[in-house]
Amino acid sequence: MKVTTVSKALLTACIFTGAVQVNAQQKAHPDKSGSASVQVNAEPKTQPGINTSLMDKSVSPKDNFFQFVNGTWLKNTAIPADKTRWGSFDELRQNTDKDALAILKEAANNPKYSSSTDQGKAISMYKAAMDTVARNKQGINPIKPYLAKIDAVKNIKDLQKLMMEQEAKGGGAGFFGFGIGADDKNSKKNSVTLGAGGLGLPDKDYYISDDKDSKEKREKYQAHIARMLSYIGEKPEQAKADAEKILAFETAMSRPRLDRVERRDPKKQYNPTSIADLQKMMPIVDWKGYLNGIGITKIDTVIVSQPRYMAALQTLLAENKVEDWKAYMRWNLLRGAAGQLSTDIETANWEFYGKALTGALKQRPRHEKALQVVNGTTGEALGKLYVEKMFPAEAKDKAYRMIRNVMRAYELRINNLTWMSPETKAKAIEKLNSLTIKIGYPDKWKDYSALEVKGPEEGGSYFTNLKNVSEWNWKKDLEKLNKPVDKTEWGMSPQTVNAYYNPSYNEIVFPAAILQPPFYDYRADEAVNYGGIGAVIGHEISHGFDDQGATYDAEGNLKDWWTADDLKKFTDLGSALADQYSALEPLPGTHVDGKFTLGENIGDLGGINAAYDGLQLYLKENKNPGLIDGYTPEQRLFISWATIWRSKMRDEALKNQVKTDPHSPGMYRGYVPLLNLDTFYSAFDIKPGDGMYIEPSKRVRIW
Repeated sequence: MKVTTVSKALLTACIFTGAVQVNAQQKAHPDKSGSASVQVNAEPKTQPGINTSLMDKSVSPKDNFFQFVNGTWLKNTAIPADKTRWGSFDELRQNTDKDALAILKEAANNPKYSSSTDQGKAISMYKAAMDTVARNKQGINPIKPYLAKIDAVKNIKDLQKLMMEQEAKGGGAGFFGFGIGADDKNSKKNSVTLGAGGLGLPDKDYYISDDKDSKEKREKYQAHIARMLSYIGEKPEQAKADAEKILAFETAMSRPRLDRVERRDPKKQYNPTSIADLQKMMPIVDWKGYLNGIGITKIDTVIVSQPRYMAALQTLLAENKVEDWKAYMRWNLLRGAAGQLSTDIETANWEFYGKALTGALKQRPRHEKALQVVNGTTGEALGKLYVEKMFPAEAKDKAYRMIRNVMRAYELRINNLTWMSPETKAKAIEKLNSLTIKIGYPDKWKDYSALEVKGPEEGGSYFTNLKNVSEWNWKKDLEKLNKPVDKTEWGMSPQTVNAYYNPSYNEIVFPAAILQPPFYDYRADEAVNYGGIGAVIGHEISHGFDDQGATYDAEGNLKDWWTADDLKKFTDLGSALADQYSALEPLPGTHVDGKFTLGENIGDLGGINAAYDGLQLYLKENKNPGLIDGYTPEQRLFISWATIWRSKMRDEALKNQVKTDPHSPGMYRGYVPLLNLDTFYSAFDIKPGDGMYIEPSKRVRIW
């Protein structure tokens, strides 16, 4: 994926990784029809309070709060065969997808959405993704021209020419890649970033770790590569030999990379480098010629996200093992295109990435996958239709008022911190009050007029449409050069069940789809809303003050604004929280990485704290409804929080998550932050000897 500043933020500061959307054809950062008319229920679904039937009241909330809140749900809910996890986010996403799909199908019958309109392009993309007959007829024909170009490479000069050609079309050969977005130290200016290329396994640890799971996955991955290479005509022995080469080559590419904890430090990835110095770092590439060839002109500096990787790549390419380059590029091409080729290739690819790596039992339905392609390519075109049907203005207005209330609570919390000096508090409050709030949908919709997408009836194909999207994205990136950053851009479509904080824009963003039960119902009990969307709001605000976000100032620039003493105290508190999570062992031998998940854990801790205080402000200014379902507003808030994190995961997915996902597993998010809140102990009268009790001295208090 070519990651712009926006999508970079999504990957590191969203409430839930599973719902992140990035363009289906964006390349690795340098570091998605029916004919029947469908009725769509435009009236929001209502869930006025806690669904007590999903609780297990035989368990005391004092001993096992997560089981108390979710026990009956956990007992009676099975993970669907095509999913690797299941929980509140997944349930809401599935319901939202049903709504979005119904809206898309209804629009397909509306003559005003011709193929030249943005909405028509979303419809055409969906139809092309659904057209498996054409894909099976084409087989590997779509990638044959690219395979021929790879085969023609004889030396480094040929390699550079091919890489330039591919990158200029938004593709890339895989060794490295460029992205264009807001500069970390000048958020009003777009800069060019150069970083590491693509690998077939999701994290460095899979290549170099000696743990049992990593070794098993490496063996399965190598066998998978060999199997896939047979689809492009390689004989078994050749495919086996090439798979061994590819794994060795990718392992060499993985070793010099920043590890998952190092990647959390923005300063480590901000390395402005002159073109002349880049030439010295990696002389095997003609960088002036390369940049000009891909359309990047009139610049003298690029941000190198991983200098250690680029230096190691110089050594790797200087070995001049041309056949190894070509084997890697063939695999990189086939792996990236597998979902766009014949269904047998797509299925073979899923059998490793879906089944072996994350434990799914069957593939997702075709229409669900096609919808995600639409969301990742022409998502805002579909978003226009979704918002018209599903998002009333009243919901947006009330959500905005709640956000402002949580921000008020956050300011009070900052002012009451005992560990932070007045000087740093003033800077923190300045940043808080500078937050941009985006709710529901963009004020300015994305313009798809220059993008060519054709449906099957017009001779379009899935593969070609996605190549067009990739090239269109690259051209849009090039247009950003020498222009101010457009901070009105959104990084998620309205029909995305997620939320995010973008440090370079200092903004919090809440797409329309997350503003639904169980997270939010504008007609429901406010205690439940504050425990759901209120805590999500607090979570995203907290990302501005987590271990990454706290390195950016009020204007979104990477800048030190802490006193040295305050920064040390903050770092020590973060270390204590990391230790708390690192002690968690979801499976025997599989531990949560507290340092890797620190930002999200700070977000959860700060989020539920701010939501609690926000509710108190609301109750003070409005009528307190008292007990509902036998629970106080404070109890309902905490129950609501644990409800949104109810989830079950397959073992393989859980192993993969702790290695690759900066979020802790859902069952821990539902209760571990609460262990640090004195207000939680008061709400449920938790005392020493109770299962949920930890000593006050061991409770971590940050925001």
